[in-house]
Amino acid sequence: MKQIAVVTGASSGLGREFVKLLCREPDLDEIWLIARSKGKLEAMASRSGGRLKPVPLDLSEQKSMDAFAEMLNAQDVRVRYLVNSAGYGKFGAYSDLSAEQSRNMIDLNISGTVGMCLACIPHMKKGGRILNIASLASVTPLPYLNVYAATKAFVRSYSRALNLELREKGICVTAVCPGWMDTGFIANAQTGAKHSPTVFAAMTKPDGVAAKALRDAKAGKDLSVYGFFPKLTYFGAKLLPQKLIMQSWLQMQAGSRRR
Repeated sequence: MKQIAVVTGASSGLGREFVKLLCREPDLDEIWLIARSKGKLEAMASRSGGRLKPVPLDLSEQKSMDAFAEMLNAQDVRVRYLVNSAGYGKFGAYSDLSAEQSRNMIDLNISGTVGMCLACIPHMKKGGRILNIASLASVTPLPYLNVYAATKAFVRSYSRALNLELREKGICVTAVCPGWMDTGFIANAQTGAKHSPTVFAAMTKPDGVAAKALRDAKAGKDLSVYGFFPKLTYFGAKLLPQKLIMQSWLQMQAGSRRR
């Protein structure tokens, strides 16, 4: 039986950092790389000596989820790690985004995450680890980032509840809640909308986020938050009224646009 890890969003950013870390795990036979870009995945696999397996899929489509589940069921594998790093976000007011853009955030961030968990859990045993990438944006509603923040709140809540459900199986689910990261996410999320985030405080590197998340998952933690400012924000969100946090967020972004 092959011992495998599955990483979505593997071709870039945080997902790619997880792939690098999992390549150091001696007990893994293969790491399945999932993303839409077949070319990028094949380029990564060509430098790996055969340990990386490209699986080009669009996880916002149900037919891709079905194809992946069939692929798992057809092979004798044990999923040791599932990293749900694929995500999609767009900045702007509700009226700045198309219905398709809003649906895509829901389809990938929520349905894609749940679908991957449901496909992989039957192939996991005691010691299995699921890392679902939520966001610091999950801790409070965020105007002009409303759908994205709401999808990540779902991921955080779902992951922590699923962790308790899977405890008796010895499988740990960790919700990873990074702050702003130095990846391509911000550039891809820009729409040119008037009311877009412009302040990206306490930017972190994805390698640090991934390393801490993997340590926390191995330690059986259901939550991973990297960095002083994200931790302060996370715990502050538990104490302060959400209306106050939303107003502070709006004032910070507005202040930046006036300068």
